Amino acid sequence: MEYRKLGNTELELSLITYGAFAIGGNMWGGNEKKDSIEAIHASLDHGVTSLDTAPFYGFGLSEELIGEALKGKDRSKVQILTKFGLVWDGSNEGKGEFFFDASENGNTIPVYKYASKANLIKETEESLKRLGTDYIDLLQLHWPDATTPISETMEGLEQLIQQGKIRAAGVSNYSVAQMTEASQTFLPASNQVAYSMLNRGIEKDLVPYSLENNTGIIVYSPMERGLLTGKYFEEGKLKSDDHRNGYFGQFDLQKVKAFLGQLQPLAESRNASLSQLVLRWTTLQKGVSVVLAGARNTQQAIINARASDVSLSESDMNFIEAQLASLQVNP
Repeated sequence: MEYRKLGNTELELSLITYGAFAIGGNMWGGNEKKDSIEAIHASLDHGVTSLDTAPFYGFGLSEELIGEALKGKDRSKVQILTKFGLVWDGSNEGKGEFFFDASENGNTIPVYKYASKANLIKETEESLKRLGTDYIDLLQLHWPDATTPISETMEGLEQLIQQGKIRAAGVSNYSVAQMTEASQTFLPASNQVAYSMLNRGIEKDLVPYSLENNTGIIVYSPMERGLLTGKYFEEGKLKSDDHRNGYFGQFDLQKVKAFLGQLQPLAESRNASLSQLVLRWTTLQKGVSVVLAGARNTQQAIINARASDVSLSESDMNFIEAQLASLQVNP
């Protein structure tokens, strides 16, 4: 496993970082607690030292599972990345920016973006308790909140660093304009954004900005929530409450399937799965710091961790680019 320094911080994160959205269960067709904890342990056993979660994932469940999985582990050798700013419990009292309606057990739950300083401090304390730790390595704003001044949010993050409750602070889903405004108060260490072979929009402006300002880029959805593993085309069946039923609709699935068919021989020649090839390609892109990869069982966790061992030559990378260009799979 390779480890990379995150932006202007002293944090060193594992190139493949464990993404804990799916183990929350909500929006992913449920989860198995035992499998989830075993997946985290398998990741740690295979060189992954960084775990990325959020309070919203499973309405606290994802953080709790990570806390349970880390009991008895050397905390100094693990980096916990979590977030704040999505409120579902009504504690915002109608403040913030309405995001969407989630559901749990048949109930509709309004979710708000809310990044006030008071809410930031409240959520941090709740996360520390669920995670069973006294500090968070990287705390990130989950989504921009148009109702809270960016300066207020940044001041709150800086205060938490000074108090020792977080080691570093970042954002997620920020535009270059928002990063620029934030830096007038406090320069975020990183920006967590969606990026994949099918979604390369950040290359136009965010990557150049991040390189110029020494801020890290943490990539989520590199495999487009499992689409680029190829498994969907083999199994083609998702549970009714799995959000990917709608999510995959944005892509031309026949083009994606044809594209993966072109990549399959290359993956096999490198003794890699499609998912490993996709992850490795992502880690080699300009400006990318680390890449999140979710796993709900031991097998998936080990496959993801070993993606960093895949060797891709310049000609391999050129071949992949040519396939992407010729098939025009980008939405």
